[in-house]
Amino acid sequence: MSTDIPAPESRGGGADLGVAAVATGGIPVPVDTRGRPGGEQTLGGVYAFCAYFLWGFLPLYFVLLAPTGPWELVAWRILLSLVFCVLLLTVTRSWSRLVQIFRQPKVLALTALAGGLIYVNWQVFIIGALTGHVVETSLGYFINPIATVLLGVLVLHERLRPTQWAALALAAVAVLVIVLAYGSFPWIALTLAASFSLYGLVKKHIGPSVDAVSGLTLESFWLIPVAGVLLIVVNATTGFTFGDIGALHTVLLSLVGVVTAVPLLFFAAGARRATLTLIGMLQFVAPIMQFITGVWLLGEPMPVERWIGFGLVWVALAVLTVDSLLHARRAHRTV
Repeated sequence: MSTDIPAPESRGGGADLGVAAVATGGIPVPVDTRGRPGGEQTLGGVYAFCAYFLWGFLPLYFVLLAPTGPWELVAWRILLSLVFCVLLLTVTRSWSRLVQIFRQPKVLALTALAGGLIYVNWQVFIIGALTGHVVETSLGYFINPIATVLLGVLVLHERLRPTQWAALALAAVAVLVIVLAYGSFPWIALTLAASFSLYGLVKKHIGPSVDAVSGLTLESFWLIPVAGVLLIVVNATTGFTFGDIGALHTVLLSLVGVVTAVPLLFFAAGARRATLTLIGMLQFVAPIMQFITGVWLLGEPMPVERWIGFGLVWVALAVLTVDSLLHARRAHRTV
């Protein structure tokens, strides 16, 4: 793997970030599949599918951890993710990669920013999962590619094609429908979409100099003070549930770090092998599974107004995805 996704052209035509973002759900990945055998690309697709499949099951896993609250759960998720990453770095003898990052102050600062954004994403996602808003969390990840394209306009000053503007307009109408007709502001969905798309933008600037394990290690490391404050507050108010509910609960809560890191490692392995087109198609596995979990397994309400809002988002995604694939094909022919 030798090349990264090229940086988007500022003030240029075509909205390159949008094309890459739709394909990867906002996470920039170093992908160069030219010359790779078909079996290698297929393996990459399997790895990526495993990542999205596991992410799709996360709400159910967090629901199983009740009565652990969202604040305590995120604190343990941070600390146990760090422990798991430290073990991985030790087993794989990859500490040298981490040391090299400390010699790059700008990259180090970006990992701290990424850590802050992923904390917001984790915290809001778990609040949604534990308070009966799993469907809304799925909406956030459906909106995420659209939010990433919007970032291309607002931050990178990209020019969008008419179909991309149409997709953004449809998404805005969808949110308006949910707010006015359904009677609630989808803050969980919008916060998830905003935090994860910004996280992807930061990771794009970090580039391939930080591998998946080192990146998660640093992001978790910067969040140690946050985890400490959360645990102090939890202990002073409701008290810890870790080790106090039962053996099965303790085991499940102990594995939250593994559950966090393993899908990320699958995704990194898949992204290096699979094509952007395949990654783009697979990215919807997770929110679809979360939607099914919320509606059919957890019985969350889906009145007509909410179906209309989701329908508009799905149409916007279809428009955005088809436009991006056609544009990528034209660009490939030009090359």
